[in-house]
Amino acid sequence: MNQLEWNPKHTALLIVDVQNDYCHKEGSLAQQDLDVSMVEEMMPNLKNMITSMKEINVPIIYIQTIHEDSTDSETWIKRLKGKNQKNLCRKDTWGAKFYQLEPDKDDVIVIKHRYSAFINTRLDSVLRALKIQTLLMAGVSTNICVESTARDGFMLDYDVIFLSDCTAAFSREAHDMTLQTINQFFGTVATSKEVMISIPAVLVGSEG
Repeated sequence: MNQLEWNPKHTALLIVDVQNDYCHKEGSLAQQDLDVSMVEEMMPNLKNMITSMKEINVPIIYIQTIHEDSTDSETWIKRLKGKNQKNLCRKDTWGAKFYQLEPDKDDVIVIKHRYSAFINTRLDSVLRALKIQTLLMAGVSTNICVESTARDGFMLDYDVIFLSDCTAAFSREAHDMTLQTINQFFGTVATSKEVMISIPAVLVGSEG
């Protein structure tokens, strides 16, 4: 692939919906017979990515889905199509807590109630305040909440680097389809290794 172009001073790592109900084998979606095995594959890569980004002072922004009666519109509930997911990421439940990750006190947590982290949240305000121009996208699921957030970010004029090995879907086919779509229309798909390899070059470039 071409040399990645990003400036650590103007980049944030967005970690979308890495929560028990989406990722844990005893979470709500696994109990609905969705395959969460890809999560275990990507978690070591994501943890390494978090460490690497902290070393160069790239902000870490955790996106957390919280569902409650006050945000459950009739239209939003219809997305379930009769499936028993009423308890998915409900406020103050184990399922809504982060999975294998613990944000540091200087990390940012943005609460969302829809697929995209830009819809009716403070995310855009946070990114503008931090002077962010590039989004490193990670989390679950690749083809739903991560993709929705990446698309909206692109259309709000953020550059998107979509981390193929720090994202997970409930099927390999859905994951791969999103990577193809993002890379063709909404940003650049890269592995965490490719991003890490580019760090020395981008650090030199950011000094100019």
